[in-house]
Amino acid sequence: MMNTEIILALVLLAVHVWLVPMAFSLAHAKWLLGARDETVELSLLTLRAKRAAANYMESLPAFLAIALLLKIEGVDSGSLALYWLSLRGVYLLLYVLGTPIIRSLVWILSVAVMVNMALLLF
Repeated sequence: MMNTEIILALVLLAVHVWLVPMAFSLAHAKWLLGARDETVELSLLTLRAKRAAANYMESLPAFLAIALLLKIEGVDSGSLALYWLSLRGVYLLLYVLGTPIIRSLVWILSVAVMVNMALLLF
């Protein structure tokens, strides 16, 4: 109960922070593998992926705190946690593709799901 969802949230963190930006930056492999002392021009997709990662890192601590509290209290919210994870995955895709309004709606839905998770504690 919630173990899988917490692990998946951390896997999604790795996707956001490392895998997606790295995939869009492979042209700068020497820079990626080095000390990164010099500045390189990152692609538009890489910059979008980095902004999406920053957004994810803002919401991940709240999600993890709520998920851990639910686990400690023995409250099953696995489906809500999976909805949140799915929405955050879709958000990443929409952000990288540059889809503005739908992306914001998906973010709002993910916040609503997290609020619903928190309400299960009361």
